Amino acid sequence: MECRVHRNKKDCNCTYEPCSRKGTCCECLQYHRQNDELPACFFTAEQERTYNRSVRYFLDGR
Repeated sequence: MECRVHRNKKDCNCTYEPCSRKGTCCECLQYHRQNDELPACFFTAEQERTYNRSVRYFLDGR
């Protein structure tokens, strides 16, 4: 399956601009899973701006 980077970037809510994985969801997921985190798309806009990608933050919402 071919990656649709341009389409993915349009829907990506990650505000970390120097991210080289933006729009390449499979790489983003792999990166965050290796760090026991979730990608920005799992969080609300307000939560995303904290850059806290931890699973605990996702579950607790704080």
